[in-house]
Amino acid sequence: MLDATEVAEVERAVRRVAEEQILPRFGRLAAADIGYKSSETDYVTVADRAAEEELAKHLTALVPGSVMVGEEAVAADPGLLAAIDGDAPVWIVDPIDGTHNFVSGSPRFTTLVALAHRGRLLASWTYAPVMDLMAVATAGGGAYVDGQRVRVRPVEPTLRHLDVSVSPPIWWKPSERAGFHELSRHGVALSFFDTSGLEYIQLASGRRTAMVLTWELPWDHAAGLLLHAEAGGVAMAADGSPFRIGGGNPMPFLVAPDAETARLVLSALHPAEDIPPAA
Repeated sequence: MLDATEVAEVERAVRRVAEEQILPRFGRLAAADIGYKSSETDYVTVADRAAEEELAKHLTALVPGSVMVGEEAVAADPGLLAAIDGDAPVWIVDPIDGTHNFVSGSPRFTTLVALAHRGRLLASWTYAPVMDLMAVATAGGGAYVDGQRVRVRPVEPTLRHLDVSVSPPIWWKPSERAGFHELSRHGVALSFFDTSGLEYIQLASGRRTAMVLTWELPWDHAAGLLLHAEAGGVAMAADGSPFRIGGGNPMPFLVAPDAETARLVLSALHPAEDIPPAA
């Protein structure tokens, strides 16, 4: 849907919005600039809202008839999520992924943008503005980090010492803890990530191997999932089916370098269940 010139124009827009709306506020937030959504750990800042508004203007103008599904807009109107499986092209945007890091002064945050149509991801941009790190992917066109093509890292089909990253235990639901503990019993090398955008870059670049996700909010995953897929990886829901960006996936879901590795991890998480072979 986008040619190379348009892909580059989106990258410029993402960089420009970060420079104008996000970076000037980084490390300079006043108490009045920080709010909360569902809980006191679910931050939203003036930078999130301003960046999402500016991105909406640039992106919907670039693709006539397109619509925006942004994290902050959906917080105000959850009905907007239905657009992901609708007929119009849709921009899926997280203006600041890792707002908790942004608020605390950590540079580990990203702006995530993806273009999708009828639930299919077409292009994505992941930008860490403080690090000036940019990852871009297009459907069928490959995955690139700072202009260099990247690939996932092949692994042996075994769980012992497999590098698996998960969210910190403070975010685990009681129903998820047993699965993560069971995974550890297999001897995986478990680590914890703090922001999904940067973790997807690590996975796509072959510096990490697999990741278990316990939530499916599309703005957190759309950009990274296409980057990872174009680097050769797979995303699989808990029942072994392909992950659907529009939601309704059995959880947790896996991203891994190949389907066999994904199935191994899923089987360890749910030892009493029979995970069907990947299609």
